[in-house]
Amino acid sequence: MIASPVKPLFVFILTFSLLLVVIILSPSPRYLQIPPVTSGSSLGGSVIWSVKRTMEWRPCKWWLEGHLTPLPAKTNGYIRVDCYGGLNQMRRDLCDGVGIARLLNATLVLPKFEVAAYWNESSGFADVFDVDYFIQKMSGFINVVKELPKDIASKEPFRVDCSKRKGQFDYIETVLPSLLEHQYISFTPAMSQRRDRYPQYAKATLCQACYSALRLTSSLEKKATELFNAIPKPFLSLHLRFEPDMVAYSQCEYTSLSPSSLAAIEAARVDRKPWTGELAQIWRKRGKCPLTPNETVLMLQSLNIPTNTNIYLAAGDGLMEMEGFTSVYTNVYTKSALLNQEDFTRMHGNTKAALDYYVSINSDAYVATYFGNMDKIVAAMRTYKHMHNTLFLSRKAYAELTSQGLGGAELKNALWEVHKNDFAIGRGFALPDCFCEFEL
Repeated sequence: MIASPVKPLFVFILTFSLLLVVIILSPSPRYLQIPPVTSGSSLGGSVIWSVKRTMEWRPCKWWLEGHLTPLPAKTNGYIRVDCYGGLNQMRRDLCDGVGIARLLNATLVLPKFEVAAYWNESSGFADVFDVDYFIQKMSGFINVVKELPKDIASKEPFRVDCSKRKGQFDYIETVLPSLLEHQYISFTPAMSQRRDRYPQYAKATLCQACYSALRLTSSLEKKATELFNAIPKPFLSLHLRFEPDMVAYSQCEYTSLSPSSLAAIEAARVDRKPWTGELAQIWRKRGKCPLTPNETVLMLQSLNIPTNTNIYLAAGDGLMEMEGFTSVYTNVYTKSALLNQEDFTRMHGNTKAALDYYVSINSDAYVATYFGNMDKIVAAMRTYKHMHNTLFLSRKAYAELTSQGLGGAELKNALWEVHKNDFAIGRGFALPDCFCEFEL
């Protein structure tokens, strides 16, 4: 009979349909399941660097391969960029200042690195960067001079204050008239400026100055190479920020620290009192609070970074609460331990920062617990060098997840998901002004 196979077929279809409904309606796992992380080199899951990237940042072709707009025959005057703060903050000011000088059709005088007692600093631009190399690499982008013409060499530049300007600051309307009038001016770039409004030739000049034209002096590069060679390979460079002044500046409250750490933070606070109550929670959830070394350990473990990894600590003096970190990650190396002690004690802040910068842009991997000036510069330079094992630990995600009561394996799995996605799309790897996204 023809009808005999219909019933089994109907039963099969009905059963399959019900099974499909159950699968669709069943709650999916919230987080990627990773076996618990164990100590030593044997880990339960894949290390973060094995995650397949879907997006990659590369230097834009319009900058690297584009035809330069010819420099005008006549300059509008001379500009000196005055840079303040630590080395990487000054470098940021320099990059912006060079782009602005080109925007204003000015000749660039070698920048001035302001002496800062706070940073234990007295070194200038020529003490850190190779001047001749800088001038050579900027050729065609902007004219750079070591010395001023005799008719203005004896004058101090007219100071134009841009540093505290907010919003849509227009340099052509605001600064160019002073340049044309005085012929020699100095300024520090505004903190919040719209680089996207620059003409392409000014953007290209900024990019060239920031990523192609700055090379350490031969003596400093020699010292940096010695330090790099002294670190066992392969290694991860970790920029960890948990110094008393850093924590005090953040206005975050920490209750589980040692009495000595709490006292050091309190002494550094001055008038920056910590947020308390609900405001403290809101501030923390916005990602404003530096990760402690113990929190950093948990984050690294969530990324399946083996605990026997060689780690270079790219950090300033005075890190607190490191005992918990080094008890888990035991192969930790610092410049103070690897360099000659006499040399190290003579070093100024810019020199130490330059060594950390050099090691970090050449390390096998780079992880940052913050997103400050050094992290942005290092990440961009690593992108420029096609070194993509770079990651910023998410303070915001950590605060949000722990506020939900997550802990243990569940917290690690959730942190893995966050950072897996960040790494896959290259979030935060480079400044968009000079780098373009490419789908892989």
